[in-house]
Amino acid sequence: MEIERKFWLERFPEEYPEVKHLETDQGYLAWSPVSVRIRQSHDLKTDLWTYILCIKSKGLLSRHEVETPITKEQFAELSSMLDRPLVHKDYHAYQMPDGNILECSEVDHGVFSYAEVEFSSEEEANAWNPPSCLGKELTYLSGFTMGSYYLNGKVPEIE
Repeated sequence: MEIERKFWLERFPEEYPEVKHLETDQGYLAWSPVSVRIRQSHDLKTDLWTYILCIKSKGLLSRHEVETPITKEQFAELSSMLDRPLVHKDYHAYQMPDGNILECSEVDHGVFSYAEVEFSSEEEANAWNPPSCLGKELTYLSGFTMGSYYLNGKVPEIE
């Protein structure tokens, strides 16, 4: 189960230590009723590459998620089935004083940036107070998923 809150990212936080920096490319083989995503990530701190097949159910705050490692060759084979280019994300993870990890991503070289924080329960998620570097909350707004961006090539306007 994945429980996370999502926000526009106003700025990358300078006040928290960075614990991870990845360059990631991902694409979607399916997006409804569940999303099936492939992702390759290059960890810029360790120079390691990972390849993941991810399946997610529908949902806003909570949804089922299954991630399975795949090989570089499997990633290449699956990516050849995509009908759109891969989405690029410059991903940074920061350790916050409350123990949570703030995951920040810049999508397609500046098209937009967003942040997520994962929690162990919905109660914990709902009680959490976001830091000032985060903008409008997107958790409960439909259309603000990477799958939607992949399908539509844009994010909805925020009112």
